[in-house]
Amino acid sequence: MLRTEWRVLFHLGVYGKLTAKAICERSKMHKTKISRAVARLEDRRFLTRERDADDRRQEYLELTPAGRAAYVELRGVAMDYDAKLAEAFSEGEVDILRKLLTHLAKL
Repeated sequence: MLRTEWRVLFHLGVYGKLTAKAICERSKMHKTKISRAVARLEDRRFLTRERDADDRRQEYLELTPAGRAAYVELRGVAMDYDAKLAEAFSEGEVDILRKLLTHLAKL
């Protein structure tokens, strides 16, 4: 799975039903990359698209059961990797690092 695909998968896993535009805004990724990732995830049957009845330009993306299972599995791998990396630091250092990363993500 490509990085852009797992980022889309994670956004839908964490936040639920979203538009591609909302994922672009949250992830700060270009809309073309998101669009390609969405198409690949849809091909793999990891997500569905649902047109907004009032605004046909809007599509809502949502994980399928297969997409939810992939998200849960990848989240577990990510959490294990995060825990392994955190072992190299004290608890206070991990807190500082997480605050700094959160601050960077907001820039």
